[in-house]
Amino acid sequence: MVAFTCTCMRCAKAQTMKTLGYLRISTQDQTVDRQYDALADLCDEVFVECASAATLKRPVFERVLSELTKSDTLVVLDLDRAFRSVIDALQTVEDLHKRGVALKIVNLQMDTTTPAGMLLFTVLSSFAAFERQINSQRTREGMAAARKRGKPIGRPPKLTPKDLADAQHRIQSGRTIKQVAAKYNMAPWSLTRAIRRLNS
Repeated sequence: MVAFTCTCMRCAKAQTMKTLGYLRISTQDQTVDRQYDALADLCDEVFVECASAATLKRPVFERVLSELTKSDTLVVLDLDRAFRSVIDALQTVEDLHKRGVALKIVNLQMDTTTPAGMLLFTVLSSFAAFERQINSQRTREGMAAARKRGKPIGRPPKLTPKDLADAQHRIQSGRTIKQVAAKYNMAPWSLTRAIRRLNS
């Protein structure tokens, strides 16, 4: 059997088209498994970023955008994985369209290369931004109510002072931060920060 590779312009163009997936988590304590499982089979390559949606600098997202060229496709699982606000979403999509790049949002089964998809994208972007604003308002109100009653604010510490003292002793005895953090099922940077707070 003789292998045959078509060299016509149409096939050559198809071979150069890229489908890039963008995954984002807000903290290192979160996992990308759900996003990765949904996007892996749809993309030629996936990129993972750990950053809050409100962060001004997202170097991984910016790198993905810079690598996309005409006829490529950007794929995200959910609308809020890639965009901070309605304005941010619409500006980014408009820029992608000018460059001939498609956007697909898997959970919405949306393809913005179609007029109907673009209309739906605009509407849903507005609703997503509204939902984030409502959630933020509720969080602020809940924190204010908790402060008024003298309740502690924020996530309870993962390790007790005794645990932290033990962790610090293990590190001083020659264990690495990574090894000790794994024992307590937490990220190394989280353990380092907790120990620093303990000693401050």
